[in-house]
Amino acid sequence: MTELRPSAEGLRELPLAGASLLLDEHAWPTARADALFAALQAEIPWQTLRLRIFGREVDAPRLACWIGDADAVYTYSRTRFEPQPWTPSTRRLRRELHARLGMDFNSVLANLYRDGRDSMGWHSDDEPELGNEPVIASLSFGATRSFQLRTRNTPRKTLTLELGHGSLLMMAGRTQALYQHALPRRMRVTAPRINLTFRQINPRQHRVP
Repeated sequence: MTELRPSAEGLRELPLAGASLLLDEHAWPTARADALFAALQAEIPWQTLRLRIFGREVDAPRLACWIGDADAVYTYSRTRFEPQPWTPSTRRLRRELHARLGMDFNSVLANLYRDGRDSMGWHSDDEPELGNEPVIASLSFGATRSFQLRTRNTPRKTLTLELGHGSLLMMAGRTQALYQHALPRRMRVTAPRINLTFRQINPRQHRVP
């Protein structure tokens, strides 16, 4: 499934030419989102990832963890990531997404932005193991942060979303092929944010860097 449509469960379609992008700002009520943030922060074995950028290794400006089924190996920025086991909360959220969307995800990238100094640079989630038109469910808990999208061929910022506590953003169709996205620094933000991007990895398409 690569086409997403708004559902009765709160997802609304966002205007982005050629893309399939849906948002529910209040997918999890505040009390549940609070509990999930605390559980995820405690359960996940957060680490500083080493990425290869322009021929050299650097520390990613955030904490992260790759979680999933045993065969959901992922390569990002020419670095191979072996999945950590599902935690109780990520497993529950996986089941909730299946019940709500009718979709199976076998992995999730967890990112912890400790404050506004942590960030994510411009990129597309277009690795071969994700398939031609990946469906990605992005869950946000904690501080509200700006999520930006721009066109790939002639980089031009086209959309900025303020992703808040308990929100769900769905990206599918040609979104990754046509656009890049980023989470820029926001020095006035002092609180942490956890973002989970659930994905379906095809192990047969894994490419060793």
